[in-house]
Amino acid sequence: MNVLDSFKLDGRVALVTGASRGIGCAIARGLSEAGACVYGIGRSSDTEAGEGIFQYRQSDVLDKDSVSRLLAELVERHGRFDVLVNAAGITMPDQMEADPLTTFQRTLDLNLVAAFACSYLALPHMLSGGYGSIINVTSIGSALGFPGNPGYVASKGGLAAMTRALARDYGGQGIRVNNIVPGYVHTAMTHTSYSDPALHAARAERTMLGRWGSVAELSGAAVFLASPASSYVTGADLVVDGGWSAKGL
Repeated sequence: MNVLDSFKLDGRVALVTGASRGIGCAIARGLSEAGACVYGIGRSSDTEAGEGIFQYRQSDVLDKDSVSRLLAELVERHGRFDVLVNAAGITMPDQMEADPLTTFQRTLDLNLVAAFACSYLALPHMLSGGYGSIINVTSIGSALGFPGNPGYVASKGGLAAMTRALARDYGGQGIRVNNIVPGYVHTAMTHTSYSDPALHAARAERTMLGRWGSVAELSGAAVFLASPASSYVTGADLVVDGGWSAKGL
């Protein structure tokens, strides 16, 4: 296999959570363009992907029975299941002061517990085929102390640690588990600060590239981690942050 062919996902079957818009939608598009048969799920009734790019289903990652049924359907229809991308996530810093315990718990439930549940529901199907790639979308906040949002930081830090644990547990059975670690990317979640001139400039200046990222710039990382091109990569953080976390003085 030449190096370009190793990035192809022809014949692979993938599920992307949080795929209605933003990072999840961009990753689902990228995997589809690389040749995979991609299903995306999200709570919204519609998606930004456009008709025919990937197959979208309205579903809540907190509903494990719904996710389990969908995975079984995919395996029955295609005879295999290869790639899970846990991209669903929320952030609620504006609610922390008014109701910190509920906000913290809800953030962990969606960002961490649901990712664990989806992974464990997907693993038996991957194990039966002897191959699988689980990709968790964390954040530079998983390793850095960002202010005013402890639930988000804790959930992403926990997700990063969970990735290493699952990579250790299942590496010997052909399953790889890795993180994509985005920096500041323009999505609905970050639109408030993106639209504020002072906050936009402050975040751009913190990077080495001097700008925000786009969701499309995460799709290549996902294709790499899903494909045979990364066959010797597991338990790893692939940081896509414009140099934010590496920048010094």
